[in-house]
Amino acid sequence: MAYNGEVSPERASAPVAAPDRSPGLLRQLGVGTATALVVSNMIGTGIFTATGFLAGDLARVDLIFAVWIVGAVCALAGAFCYSELGMNFPSSGGDYVYLTHAYGPSWGFMTGWISFVAGFSAPIAAAALAFSDYLGYFIPALKQENSWFTFGGGAFEIRVGGAQGMACSLILFLTVLNVFGVQRVARFQNVFTSFKVLVVVSFIVLGFLVGNGSWQHFQMSAARSSSVPLFQQFAISLFFIYGSYSGWNAATYVAEELRKPERTLPVALAVGTFVVTLLYMGFNAVFIYSMPLEQMKGVLAIGALSASRLFGAEVAGLFGALMALSLVSTVNAMVTIGPRVYYAMAKNRAFVASAARVHPRWHTPVNAILWQGVASMLLTFTPFQGLFLYIGATLNLFACLAVASLFVLRKRPGWRRLAVVDFLYPLTPVTFLVISAWTFLVGIQLKPAVILATVLTAAAGALVYHFRIRERS
Repeated sequence: MAYNGEVSPERASAPVAAPDRSPGLLRQLGVGTATALVVSNMIGTGIFTATGFLAGDLARVDLIFAVWIVGAVCALAGAFCYSELGMNFPSSGGDYVYLTHAYGPSWGFMTGWISFVAGFSAPIAAAALAFSDYLGYFIPALKQENSWFTFGGGAFEIRVGGAQGMACSLILFLTVLNVFGVQRVARFQNVFTSFKVLVVVSFIVLGFLVGNGSWQHFQMSAARSSSVPLFQQFAISLFFIYGSYSGWNAATYVAEELRKPERTLPVALAVGTFVVTLLYMGFNAVFIYSMPLEQMKGVLAIGALSASRLFGAEVAGLFGALMALSLVSTVNAMVTIGPRVYYAMAKNRAFVASAARVHPRWHTPVNAILWQGVASMLLTFTPFQGLFLYIGATLNLFACLAVASLFVLRKRPGWRRLAVVDFLYPLTPVTFLVISAWTFLVGIQLKPAVILATVLTAAAGALVYHFRIRERS
């Protein structure tokens, strides 16, 4: 029996809502838009911010490139596994659909809950904060370091300032835009994705051709700002990389709106991940070409600093503005994709029922879009670095569960196998799982507050399911 993407009682013990005549999502997105969603989700917060933190933690050029390459291998392996899952379940929802079929409705709800908090709302907040920090090149009050008020400390710090105000304004604008129809958003997304890729490629090419850099920087190390042994620090640094590469599974969340998803999904995920990997390598190379590692340690808006070293203050201002605009498409892609997860859950009575409401005129899950906007704005008040580590750790854990579901689902009759995953199986899923498990175990030892936040988020989801969802389902 072939799978059609709907959650059935036999497979998941979760009843499917009776057919109704309410408006639904339309299959109107092609390969170009699906790939654009992947690229937009991946290129953004991480590549524009992470290298400054890596310079202090790893302090060696070879290790910085190595950690990005390991992350790329993991992302590509995950993308191939998700392609096979999406090919068999061509409906919106991504991880939620896969884990529900593999492990049951409680796990499906848990991954949907994680998607709401750490998969979309938190990354939207982080990208919007990065957008504000890049604008801080022109208006210093918009930098996070210039917060008006700070409450608490460490992992529980809350900041209030111009950065949060600007980030919330961007989220509000894109949330409202997404309410008014996916076609309008698709056009916006395609334009801004093309713009973003053009900015990144131009920065790389012009940086090497006319920039005031030096190849000697590739031979220079820095004084480490971390006392953690390098082998363990490499694993912790992968949390930044996971956060940076998150988005390789983006197209699976709008599978119900893709034309010919069995063909579109594998192409969009593989091509998008490969293109982004190449751009990431080039971007890091030009950062190091522009200045020694010692000078970039701890810098958040690393692109703006690099541009100032390569081209001078005036041109740097132009590139800083262009990079800030590039982050707009990152935020928009996640604002578009996230609500489709909550929509899919609500359709199967595994989330608040009103999240399944589709506007009769605009054909968008309007309530889900609005809730996500509110959650994202609240998360902008948390520190950027802690937020990014939390995103990487949490998404790493639940991506592992989704990839591991292949070992369960491949045993079922009618399962269609993707050739690239079938080749040397189970090498592809095992590669993803081993690297991710190592990272998480080291995180438990060295970043217990981050892992605790991940566990508490999952526990909150379990409680919501037990007391509010299970009886209704």
